[in-house]
Amino acid sequence: MSSTVIHLLRHGETEGGPRYRGSTDDALTPRGWAQMWAAVGEIGWDRIVASPLVRCAAFAQTLAERRGIPLEIDARLREMHFGAWEGRTAVEIMAQDADALTRFWQDPAAYPPPDGEPLLAFQARVLQAWREIVRADAAQRVLLVSHGGPIRVVLCDIKQHPVERLLELEVAHAALLAVRVHGDGAALA
Repeated sequence: MSSTVIHLLRHGETEGGPRYRGSTDDALTPRGWAQMWAAVGEIGWDRIVASPLVRCAAFAQTLAERRGIPLEIDARLREMHFGAWEGRTAVEIMAQDADALTRFWQDPAAYPPPDGEPLLAFQARVLQAWREIVRADAAQRVLLVSHGGPIRVVLCDIKQHPVERLLELEVAHAALLAVRVHGDGAALA
């Protein structure tokens, strides 16, 4: 029986440095582009699915064109919206409201960013896209280009790790993780 292999690729370093950029549409730095090219190497895929945000979509489009791979943009794979924290650094948020940021880090489901996307709504949209990708791509090799948050949500689902503790999972810039899907189950390859 054939299995599906889905690679999860987080975008590389972005302009503006580390900050809460869910829906903020910052581009990759030259280093970010180099990180992503190094991550994908010569791996071949049958299809690419990417977040519409430029830090994911621009690389996915270029890779798809260079290698002749079909590309689908899926808005459900975009990062969590951080509301009032959009575009701000952790240091800036700590200076204004350290308690709110600390509560978010400890339990993002109970304490979302002010005016931000609730964690469980974020999880629901990401997992809806993930499950459709898994069902649609039997026996294919798929590259999913997204963000740290959506990749953590998928990893929580695969590992049966509580989504409330997704921030415990490290997903570095340009991290490339392989997931093997067999029937109804998935595991890191």
